[in-house]
Amino acid sequence: MAKIRRFSAYRNKVGPAYTRTSRYRAKSFIRMNKNPRIIKWHMGDIKKDFEYKYTVVSKGDLQIRDLAIESGRMVCNRVLEKDLGKDNYYFHLRLYPHHILRENALAAGAGADRLSTGMSHCFGKTVGVAARIKKGQAIAEVRVNKSGLELGKKAASLIKTKLPGTYTIVLEKIEKAEA
Repeated sequence: MAKIRRFSAYRNKVGPAYTRTSRYRAKSFIRMNKNPRIIKWHMGDIKKDFEYKYTVVSKGDLQIRDLAIESGRMVCNRVLEKDLGKDNYYFHLRLYPHHILRENALAAGAGADRLSTGMSHCFGKTVGVAARIKKGQAIAEVRVNKSGLELGKKAASLIKTKLPGTYTIVLEKIEKAEA
């Protein structure tokens, strides 16, 4: 089985985003597009109004692989669903992995010099997708009522453990709009 390259090679944003895909193959700069492995972006009760909102905000610019986003989503949603139930929270992922990651696969071992081109022709093949995050950008939000405040903070802090970089959690009281 092929191993995934460590993400420290991709974490810091270098150069322009590599995202040019099209419905028509001839118009695409990127011929092979990897689909993001994120299952859902909205979880819980979408239509219900909640009193409080926890937002996970990035402290720096970086890239996050889709597997890390999915891992954070799963751990947060599991805690909220198990303790609050499906109707007492709303969880929303606020990012989408558009940036396509490339890797120049280098062969190692006996006979590798016949297989590898080295650093000539080193553009690389697509290996996955990542989201590009700016400083101050919201990653996810958890909406709960007063009874679920403590659990909402716990769930928001669990997302931070699964993602690279540093984050802050911001609590806001949602004002109801009067019609």
